Amino acid sequence: MRVRPVSFPLLVDDLADRLASRESDSRLRVAVDGADAADPGRLADALVDPLRVRGRPAIRVDTSDFLRPASLRLEFGRTNPDSFYTGWFDEAGLIREVLSPAGPDGSGRILQRLWDASVDRAARAPYSELPPGAIVLVSGPLLLGSGLPFDFSVHLELTPAALARRTPVDLAWTLPAYRRYAGEVAPETLADVVVRLDDPRRPALVVTGP
Repeated sequence: MRVRPVSFPLLVDDLADRLASRESDSRLRVAVDGADAADPGRLADALVDPLRVRGRPAIRVDTSDFLRPASLRLEFGRTNPDSFYTGWFDEAGLIREVLSPAGPDGSGRILQRLWDASVDRAARAPYSELPPGAIVLVSGPLLLGSGLPFDFSVHLELTPAALARRTPVDLAWTLPAYRRYAGEVAPETLADVVVRLDDPRRPALVVTGP
């Protein structure tokens, strides 16, 4: 395994090239997986325009818009790492409203926002029709290893020390969930691309093989 430093713009261009070259005649479901400290939404957002320039319409979805209702999510308290790991995100809703319809045999009609956690009710967002060849970029934590049907995945990896250092104090209670994810799932072994992001200003591609 080698770690190859790249600038953020070069990382975006590299990923955009890889994604745009895949299955150009069909839709593509992409996970950008990473802890909040790695800011996976930043990378997913940065890919939208480069993909469009390459002829692939890009649609953004964030798992913060697919949380379960507070009565379920916070059943065991607001700072329970086990609940965060297994019960915060509405994976069934994400599959039903995004990943299945965006799949090769799906309707192409997706819902980009399901739940508004700020008011704890349905977001009431309209459905969107995916254009031909669309790439759906789903960002958030804990996306790999649970059977979510992605066609391509990027994992943003932080060392335990960097994760602890960059996680805000009010979210430190989530750290045991990320340790569990690293130990039980080993997302770096499942992702198509792994990006080391200990320093957000200096990302690095993890390259396996010769």
